[in-house]
Amino acid sequence: MSNNAPVKTITVEQIGSPIRRPDVQEKTLIGLGLNKRHRRSTLEDTPAVRGMIAKVAHLVRVVEEN
Repeated sequence: MSNNAPVKTITVEQIGSPIRRPDVQEKTLIGLGLNKRHRRSTLEDTPAVRGMIAKVAHLVRVVEEN
């Protein structure tokens, strides 16, 4: 089996502020590469990233999936 398959990516946009949220949620946003509203980050679509998105689903939006 070869690793020539294209890597699936997911783009998330921060739509909410981590102010007055638990510290864990702010650190999760930083882990996703987000730190300000309306910023976008393109990440590899893995179960770990999906779990992080689910943890802060009320603060982010999935923009596009490839």
